[in-house]
Amino acid sequence: MVREALQSASDLLSEAAESASEESRERLQTQADQFAKHAEAERGPDHGRLAKHERILADVADTEGGEVETKIDEALEKIREYRSTVEGV
Repeated sequence: MVREALQSASDLLSEAAESASEESRERLQTQADQFAKHAEAERGPDHGRLAKHERILADVADTEGGEVETKIDEALEKIREYRSTVEGV
């Protein structure tokens, strides 16, 4: 089962990584890879895992700004879209 919102987030983060500084590029690509795995995993990430991702992405967005921040914000919207379907907290 592919979770479309998480796959979209992965794609957006990969796009953001292309324009980011070297340090942020690595962090963003790692996040993109993790979301690609979450998108196809048998069981998706829980609220705690998503919160951790959101904190990392917010930190990178604050550091980078501009187009990178815009792409990260779009990815965060997709993540929140998925998160609204997760049971629990």
